[in-house]
Amino acid sequence: MWLYLAALVGLYYLVRWYRERQVVSHLRDKYVFITGCGSGFGNLLARQLDMRGLRVLAACRTEKAAEQLRAQASDRLETVTLDITKTDSITAATQWVKERVGDRGLWGLVNNAGISKGSGHNEWLTKQDFMTTLDVNLLGMIEVTLSLLPLVRKARGHVVNVSSIGGRLSLTPGGYCISKYGVEAFSDSLRRELTPFGVKVAVIEPGSFKTNMTNTERVLLHVQEVWDPARPKIKETYGKKFLASYLKRLSEHLLSTCNENLSEVTDCMEHALTACHPRTRYSAGWDAKLLYLPMSYMPTFLVDAILTWGLPRPAKAL
Repeated sequence: MWLYLAALVGLYYLVRWYRERQVVSHLRDKYVFITGCGSGFGNLLARQLDMRGLRVLAACRTEKAAEQLRAQASDRLETVTLDITKTDSITAATQWVKERVGDRGLWGLVNNAGISKGSGHNEWLTKQDFMTTLDVNLLGMIEVTLSLLPLVRKARGHVVNVSSIGGRLSLTPGGYCISKYGVEAFSDSLRRELTPFGVKVAVIEPGSFKTNMTNTERVLLHVQEVWDPARPKIKETYGKKFLASYLKRLSEHLLSTCNENLSEVTDCMEHALTACHPRTRYSAGWDAKLLYLPMSYMPTFLVDAILTWGLPRPAKAL
């Protein structure tokens, strides 16, 4: 019996390997629009796809970032400035894309733009702290997708949404994981709706990678920014010693776990765009595959114990 089971599992992986090796034809004629190309995953992916021969339409938050990207790529790559929190900016970028793709439609849409602002405990934050993150990571992504969907459908193309392992397991307080859970839900419903049109939807779930978003100094500054204006009773409840211990542990975690090889993520994105049979989900990074993804299936009490082990205790904790 075990032999038959092993043979069945082996056959499954062999078939999957074969299907995933099949690449879409005529890549040089296909347009891909990527958000958040000023740095990090988006910047690397834009250059990676440009080298592959695709026609990359890269959206950057500022013109300075766009100029720097153009200097690193071929003449095929084009850039546009985009603020995904503003409808007017999305409308203008959509029209810009339409003018370039014409009747061919848009083969790939990569929703990569994201932020992580308002770090710290939920009780330290305000509603606006949550909204700032949700506006970019979720609501902005949704509006960009809805605006460009007719062009993607025309090309029977691929949509790639960048989530996080934090969309499977709530690892941090604040709006980041909330927004990534939303990305997962939106992607699932979008995939089912677009399947009859031949459009593929994939989700990328990176673990901890070294980008501007996980820059240690920036993250610690965000924590300090939400702690300073926090209500006096909140500060009294947690205490200054708790804050110091929390910042130290957070710093050590970021320095020890962040993966510097961003290509582990962009390779997943590239496969999702160029494969005839892309995966529904891609986990990138050893921590995502070996630690956090398995933890997401564990009993809640066990996950809570693991994630809170060794954390400092608030001054007025029981």
